[in-house]
Amino acid sequence: MVKFFNEPTGIKISFKTLIAIGAAMATVISMWFILQGDIADAKELPKPSITRIEFDMKDELIRQTIMNTLEDVKEIKEDLKRMEDKIDQLR
Repeated sequence: MVKFFNEPTGIKISFKTLIAIGAAMATVISMWFILQGDIADAKELPKPSITRIEFDMKDELIRQTIMNTLEDVKEIKEDLKRMEDKIDQLR
């Protein structure tokens, strides 16, 4: 059996609920327009320029960090080898 909704069907919504729905819609709509304005402003900003010197300095820092990590790994491997040797001597 199919029930059709028509005018006599009474959906009861309180006044507080209507105000809450309206406030939520107003908030979402205002946030949308603010976001659109921020996007438009961001499009007008100049692109950040990275100089060659800055790029070289960052590249050097990354390479130095990798080398330091490599040295640390070598030290850890040496320590591990010594520990394995000591364990073998204790057996």
